[in-house]
Amino acid sequence: MKIAIEAQRIFRKHKHGMDFVALESIRHLQKIDHENEYFILVKPGEDRCLTSTPNFHIWEISFSIYCLWEQIALPFAVKKIKPDVLHCTSNTAPVWGKTPLVLTLHDIIFLDKKSGSNHSLYQKFGRIYRRWVIPYVIPRCKKIITVSDYEKRRIQQKFTEQKARILRIYNGLNPVFSPERNDRFIQSNYVSTDSYLFFLGNTDPKKNTIGVLKAYAIYLKKSNYKKALLIADLDEKWIDKILKQENIPEIKPFLHVPGYIQNCDLPALYSGAFAFLYPSLRESFGLPLLEAMACGTPVITSATSAIPEIAGEGALLVNPENKKEIAEQLIQLENDPELYKKQVNYGFTRAALFSWEKTAKELLSVYQNIQAK
Repeated sequence: MKIAIEAQRIFRKHKHGMDFVALESIRHLQKIDHENEYFILVKPGEDRCLTSTPNFHIWEISFSIYCLWEQIALPFAVKKIKPDVLHCTSNTAPVWGKTPLVLTLHDIIFLDKKSGSNHSLYQKFGRIYRRWVIPYVIPRCKKIITVSDYEKRRIQQKFTEQKARILRIYNGLNPVFSPERNDRFIQSNYVSTDSYLFFLGNTDPKKNTIGVLKAYAIYLKKSNYKKALLIADLDEKWIDKILKQENIPEIKPFLHVPGYIQNCDLPALYSGAFAFLYPSLRESFGLPLLEAMACGTPVITSATSAIPEIAGEGALLVNPENKKEIAEQLIQLENDPELYKKQVNYGFTRAALFSWEKTAKELLSVYQNIQAK
């Protein structure tokens, strides 16, 4: 087979969730499949995190605007390659073309009426673009892959005519996420204290950053330890604005806000944290919670959306909109060594259920079944 995989953003320096899913899936396809021929279609960037192999060819396509790259440059590249299947990995795809199409649709939150509120201009444009593209793309798909049973049900409810074409393939977990990567030198580049809490946030409302900050303010009032909070991927000026808006400026001395954190440093930061906070309002999977678990760090996360499916029944699940409940769970972890140890062990067991090799094998099966038909 000749397989084309769109992975537009994997070479960019500041990668995020969908970029890592595409990258890890491709890396493991390289390991398991030495027979089929692959064409990885990317936009040029600083981080050349993937290399060619005899049957994996990297095609760099230059086009500055995301939507035009996808709707103009990508289809022309595919037309030259003439693959048996095109896999688009990040929620959208070209609206035209005759090549059998597989789409990874991580979520359809952009179709929710309230999903556009409180987003940045960039996020709003992305939402509008996805809302326009998806109704045209979905009918073209031979298969629609999503990352959890929760999201599969939501997509099936929205696109009932395509119900039989929608399947779930779980994300995997890189073995680099391990307590063995605990490195105080790396940690000291981001946080000055030995004991800290860790939160991966951004300005997207679903990440519940405001809720976490308000819960942390409650925690500081009740805790005998008052651990620092390391916040990744957020600008300090934005944090200052929220602290003023929510009338909690007193927590600022306890916050460490270094901005974007390179993925290679995350294992050390997870491993060094006392606990990882992940009380998102909405997730289609929740890869960071598994990464933290694999590093031996207890996770406080949400009893909503796909998170209980991924975190499992033994996880510390809270109502993400209840700030007091989040704070109380932190206090309990501090005061109950047995609970803490139990959560560490549970996390190791749960995280071990997920691997990128499994993900790659299931993807390969999808490609092969499309060709067989």
